[in-house]
Amino acid sequence: MKTRLLPVAAALLVARLLIPVLCAAEPAEVLVDCGKSLGPIKPLHGINNSKLTHGELLPELRDAGIPYCRLHDAGGRYGGTYYVDIPNLFPDFAADPDNPASYEFAFTDAYFKGLTRSGVKIFYRLGVTIENFHRIKAYRIHPPKDYGKFAKICERIVRHYNEGWADGFHYGIEYWEIWNEPENPPMWTGTRQQYFELYRVVSNHLKACFPELKVGGYAGCGFYAINRPKTDDFRRSFLVWFDEFLTYVTAPGTAAPLDFFSWHLYTADPAEIVLHANYVDQKLKAAGLARTENIFDEWNYLTGRPDQFDEMKEMPGAAFVAAAFCLMQNSPIAKAMYYDAFPQRTYCGLYYFPSGKVTKTYYSFKAFNELYQLGTQVETSVGAEDAKSIYALAARGQGGRAAVLVVNRADEPREILLRTKGLENAAAKVRLLDQDHQLEPAAIGQDGKLILPALAVALVQY
Repeated sequence: MKTRLLPVAAALLVARLLIPVLCAAEPAEVLVDCGKSLGPIKPLHGINNSKLTHGELLPELRDAGIPYCRLHDAGGRYGGTYYVDIPNLFPDFAADPDNPASYEFAFTDAYFKGLTRSGVKIFYRLGVTIENFHRIKAYRIHPPKDYGKFAKICERIVRHYNEGWADGFHYGIEYWEIWNEPENPPMWTGTRQQYFELYRVVSNHLKACFPELKVGGYAGCGFYAINRPKTDDFRRSFLVWFDEFLTYVTAPGTAAPLDFFSWHLYTADPAEIVLHANYVDQKLKAAGLARTENIFDEWNYLTGRPDQFDEMKEMPGAAFVAAAFCLMQNSPIAKAMYYDAFPQRTYCGLYYFPSGKVTKTYYSFKAFNELYQLGTQVETSVGAEDAKSIYALAARGQGGRAAVLVVNRADEPREILLRTKGLENAAAKVRLLDQDHQLEPAAIGQDGKLILPALAVALVQY
């Protein structure tokens, strides 16, 4: 099979065609072999939360093909008092969990209607919203007074959304996560053992009632200590939590189902995501849990700089996200959910507030979805000397369709030599995401080179 150097886009913009683009570094070679399939493109472009909808379609989520929305911190502080959280849906813990009148489903029902109408699957976190001012007073982050009753309440919530109980629905929500970041004081005032016991009681009850569901946790804070030498003792304790949790759920006397293990990381280095994913994978396998899904359900671009929350919306964040998608696809991560897509939240990287307009980073999600919709990953490689700034991922679909995502995270333009096998007769079009363009068509040159501006993402489609 011949290798073809594609004539894809020298200068990308009409305006920039008038100005020579100077690339200081040597050209980066990206090789794509459409004859070598590597399995399905994973649903990595999930999110946490979204615009609040009361049944209305969310066209941005539909258009980006968002596969999952994890509902943690939904609706704002204290879950907006009406959404998702157990105390919002079951406000009086002394009430009868078998009585539909004990529940307040209305606003969560309306929210879920809009998400599902937009083609998004629910990833349900059974627990509470973070209480960042817990030092003043903690309201909902204490261990439940009765673990068995808490499990029964969770069961009824599942029945409402999956079996139609209490004028409910048949959404078929598959993933049910028990609590979030119990290592973190704003999320859990109890001890490690109290959380482990809560997990054991709830997970076993739900699996007994619904064997088909995927039950897991515990949405761990992360594993910063494995590679950050200045990590403090608090973050080092996250490793102890993980080790002891795995020992607990696999011990005969305390065995509990763990269909998935979920964890978090906030970083400016996409390679750190893979490092931590491999750590989780190795730990799960060592514990005899090789079939437990590795789910990365909170992540974002954080630099520690004063403007980091602005950067996550602009090209630094967009290029990081696109690079992360490329790397996560070839990691043990099964699914990923970005935090966050609630416009009013500081960590929201997909919408500007208060306009509600989508950001540069949103378009990285949309670009990745083009590969996800094609379905099958094909072999792609970048030269080792360029692997820290140039990232690429390719996919093919039915009818000879294919696409390549190419990312330049460097602070200077880069010349890309895009070589392919299996696309000799295919016409290519290029769509550019950079500081001036939002995944818009770019001119195709005749010199066989793709010039990417600094901090840019190109989607090449056939």
